[in-house]
Amino acid sequence: MKNDNLRFGFGENWTRFLSVLNEERIIEAEKSLKHMLELTDLTSKSFLDIGSGSGLFSLAARRLGARVYSFDYDPQSVACTNELKRLYFNDDSNWIIEEGNVLDDNCINSLGQYDVVYSWGVLHHTGRMWTALDNAAGLVKPGGALFISIYNDQGRTSLLWTKIKRMYNHSSLVTRNLILLFCCLRLWGPTTIRDILKGRPFSTWRNYEDNRGMSPWHDIVDWVGGYPFEVAKPEEIFDFFRNKGFCLTKLKTCAGGLGCNEFVFRKVYTE
Repeated sequence: MKNDNLRFGFGENWTRFLSVLNEERIIEAEKSLKHMLELTDLTSKSFLDIGSGSGLFSLAARRLGARVYSFDYDPQSVACTNELKRLYFNDDSNWIIEEGNVLDDNCINSLGQYDVVYSWGVLHHTGRMWTALDNAAGLVKPGGALFISIYNDQGRTSLLWTKIKRMYNHSSLVTRNLILLFCCLRLWGPTTIRDILKGRPFSTWRNYEDNRGMSPWHDIVDWVGGYPFEVAKPEEIFDFFRNKGFCLTKLKTCAGGLGCNEFVFRKVYTE
């Protein structure tokens, strides 16, 4: 992928997301971690959140008992994560938050290894996805878990979305809002029509937080704006980590459609 230094401001979107964050969303985030990691809690585990974003999943991991280290490339995302720590775990020495870059060797070499390395929807936005995946793999302890999600490769459709994302980030505020409106209609129009025909208008939109505790509107902004943007087929991710000594323990695909495939790998030996 061409790296033209064009980047979406994820932190600005996450700052707005904090205004709708509530206990129900936090509980859903906890459920997501427990389900995918197949654990009832994270007591005595060390947890690394690469690209912490809003800080929601760092908070969920800490509430489940983990010792958490969070970092993000975006200063506003770091500020969001710090705000959640202030609200829920102020002055807690078992949750450390810093600014960092998964592509920075000095940063990566300073981190050590963790029982759980988590990076949901982040590494495909670095501009060097395969390097980022490689760096994330090295941060997992032998026997530890790597929980990642990567955008599904849809061929021509993915190329079209790449163009839309670049256009969005190059545009004025007015044009961005028009692009968001068009994409919202494209992404949510069919579902909304089905809900109306079933006599349950907007029920899917209202219940969307059941999916990882996220907000539908903030996810739309994240999706449309998210650039750099790279994709991979599930088998490409599987082969990449198998060759690095990882075993796939959990897989959740988007059924070949739009969105992320989720993977949990176990590190079975040290390279």
